Amino acid sequence: MGVRPFFIGGLEMNTKEQQLETLLAPTVARLGCVIWGVELLSHGRYSKLRLFIDNPEGGVSIDDCARVSRQVSDVLDVEDTFPQSYTLEVSSPGMDRILFNAEQFVANIGETVDVRLNFPLEGQKRIVGLLAGVENDEAIVRVKEEEYLLPLENVQRARIVPQFD
Repeated sequence: MGVRPFFIGGLEMNTKEQQLETLLAPTVARLGCVIWGVELLSHGRYSKLRLFIDNPEGGVSIDDCARVSRQVSDVLDVEDTFPQSYTLEVSSPGMDRILFNAEQFVANIGETVDVRLNFPLEGQKRIVGLLAGVENDEAIVRVKEEEYLLPLENVQRARIVPQFD
């Protein structure tokens, strides 16, 4: 599969998040799921690890989350990953899933997205529109008749906007 860029907070996934994904991916895969994304939030001595999982065979159940949580917790404890206390959250990415990397942007072309930017583009830090494509590490988002080229490194957070017909 190779190394893939991750974009969280407008920057590539930090080293600790990459290490956690590398450590946990085999365990999650053995349980029939894949890691959709990793968020590590630290506030002083307190850490929160959010692990978003997906199941390519038909979605994630509560049982999947519980099984993954138990196994991942054991791995983190054995590896002594967090010397201080931490909270582990395991969940489905949901219908309004966060897009963590370029591959996920490409896979969701044609979806409506809500993109928050680190730095304004044409005076806007939030753009909601159709994800029309991805080229040269830029997302192409169409709002009405206008297209915006959003450098992925400037994306603070991007989410799918669920459409209910």
